[in-house]
Amino acid sequence: MRIIPAIDIIEGKCVRLSKGDYDTKKIYNENPLEVAKEFEDHGIQYLHLVDLDGAKSKHIVNHKVLELIASKTSLKIDFGGGLKTDEDLKIAFDCGANQITGGSIAVKNPDIFRSWLAKFGNDKIILGADAHHEKIAVSGWQEESDQELIPFIQEYQKEGVAYVICTDISKDGMLEGPSFDLYKKILDKTKDIKLIASGGISTFDELPKLADLGCEGTIIGKAIYENRIGLKQLEHYIIGM
Repeated sequence: MRIIPAIDIIEGKCVRLSKGDYDTKKIYNENPLEVAKEFEDHGIQYLHLVDLDGAKSKHIVNHKVLELIASKTSLKIDFGGGLKTDEDLKIAFDCGANQITGGSIAVKNPDIFRSWLAKFGNDKIILGADAHHEKIAVSGWQEESDQELIPFIQEYQKEGVAYVICTDISKDGMLEGPSFDLYKKILDKTKDIKLIASGGISTFDELPKLADLGCEGTIIGKAIYENRIGLKQLEHYIIGM
């Protein structure tokens, strides 16, 4: 299982929210590159970079942070937040994104999302399936749609989607543990999907459990920043895989 630390960006700074609520913003570092380099120094190869300003304003905003991290580290970056147009996507890939995550766009403009899949391939385009009570949420989690989580994933799997990031919003940033039952349900109903678990990771012991469920990757945010999970622990886990 891949270990994928998260850096969420507001106004160029590394922050975390609770349950996607912008009013709960806590700044952890004003220099995201410094954070990314520390991850790289501990053997981490992947990074989940989220443009929270972009998610709110519905277009890419913090692409310069992406470009800086991509040019100064060897991390493979998946980038999301506010990607709505072909131009947004071009900027993200030109700035060094290895993959992009489309969430709201896959709900609100599926034709564009399908065109991205066709143009770039399913190894470059990740489906963002963020949910609250198993209903898909959009627009930086500011809105809940009427789409059911598992049918939403199943439909896009038929369209060729391979990678899915699923965040249980009720868990995100709460340090109360991830939604094991939800991930098991998804994996049982969507064979061969590469599921990346996100939200609620609070202790190192949860990682082997997610791996045993069959998750392809897990995104870890606040647990790292609040020193619940040490980078040395993650380094040893990666080495031991």
